[in-house]
Amino acid sequence: MGKVTGFLEIDRQEQRYQPASDRVRHFREFVLPLPDGELRRQAARCMDCGIPYCHGPTGCPVHNQIPDWNDLVYQGDWEEAARNLLSTNNFPEFTGRICPAPCEEACTLNLEDIPVTIKTIEQAIADKAWELGLMRPEPAEAKTGRRVAIIGSGPAGLAAAQQLARAGHDVHVYEREPKAGGLLRYGIPDFKMEKHHIDRRVAQMEAEGVVFHYGVDVGVNTPIQALIDGHDAVLIAAGAEHPRDPGIGGMDLEGVHYAMPYLVQSNRRVNGEKVPDRGSPEEIWAGRQHVVVVGGGDTASDCVGTAFRQGALSVTQLDIRPMPPKHEDKNLIWPYWPTKLRTSSSQAEGAEREFQAATLEFVGRNGRLTGVKCARVDERRRPVEGSEFIIRADLALIAIGFAGPRQDTFLGEAAGNLATDRRTNVAANEKDYRTSVGKVFAAGDVRRGQSLVVWAIREGRQAARSIDLALMGRTDLPL
Repeated sequence: MGKVTGFLEIDRQEQRYQPASDRVRHFREFVLPLPDGELRRQAARCMDCGIPYCHGPTGCPVHNQIPDWNDLVYQGDWEEAARNLLSTNNFPEFTGRICPAPCEEACTLNLEDIPVTIKTIEQAIADKAWELGLMRPEPAEAKTGRRVAIIGSGPAGLAAAQQLARAGHDVHVYEREPKAGGLLRYGIPDFKMEKHHIDRRVAQMEAEGVVFHYGVDVGVNTPIQALIDGHDAVLIAAGAEHPRDPGIGGMDLEGVHYAMPYLVQSNRRVNGEKVPDRGSPEEIWAGRQHVVVVGGGDTASDCVGTAFRQGALSVTQLDIRPMPPKHEDKNLIWPYWPTKLRTSSSQAEGAEREFQAATLEFVGRNGRLTGVKCARVDERRRPVEGSEFIIRADLALIAIGFAGPRQDTFLGEAAGNLATDRRTNVAANEKDYRTSVGKVFAAGDVRRGQSLVVWAIREGRQAARSIDLALMGRTDLPL
């Protein structure tokens, strides 16, 4: 490493945010980047560990070569750092913004709670690569004559499409929505990742030969068998969008909604797409409302930040889990992802957080939500008698995760032949990503269940390799 004593001499510095009072007034990204000089100092803190847990398998699912590009950033060689990073991750500008950074939890310096700012440096390398014109299209030198269909344009589908196009295949992506990105575009709010990052990647991929077909809802307006018959291979990368049923009374009250339709509608509005008219029954709007968000994960946090930006009067987040400790026991947990108290930027904007709170019932008057009835729970998550309380609510958003892929699509159509696991995910292993139907592969959330964007990118890349191998008998695509 260029600075072998950097971790001893340089303090950890993180990116800062715009003040909450300013950032809740808009939907743009609000992170204040570190200057190049400070980024080089932060990269110099990398310890040149004998076993760098940060880049896998406990740290980074795509096995980013983190110590290598940290050193290159310290040396000021942004071009080589970008080349190194892009060799393992197709979309570091996505993960550098929205990944929870298990790599930092696995960093050796995290034993002292001062890990290298890996996520910040990754985002900086990607942004610098765009700034310097290094993100050029890489069309294949020769075409294979093989045709591949990809269902879904989320991170798994995009990663697979780019890899297969660069291998010389004729790649066609079939997307239900009017624009590419999947939940990257329609689920993740712009204040976490603005959508021009997706648009320029799509433009790059189109220049590499990828063809995007929008408004194609496979199983609704296009049968999956038509894709199988018209292509040499089909990759299912449709995500896992079926919401988990909370089994709570009062779900039919006006004002009770699942989180994803709320976030999708907000993202469409922010990006100028058609949404329900203001004040119509279909509109989900938090402005001048008392909002309760049921769930403690990232989607719930996204609802919190979105509600504040829409002008919510109050936002309360309910988490059935007990409040976790502020610090984990490193000797027991490191280098794995720990359960500890984390406060997202959205929660820091003024949310009330209730832990060990079970949602018993949505209560209302004249068919309209007025409150959420809750109770404290014991260590087995059973309601404690006599602990009931009601939180005022005009809007309740349910964000407790997904039960698997939607079954009202081609998955239901192909159910007789397409094997699924006990959670209704498409059955395929991580060795070759093949399904029970010939020529058909599966990757991402539709295969593994709800997960991180970085895992979807990994699976898309690996599935592309398997498809290339199946079509050509050999492959140069990386594992």
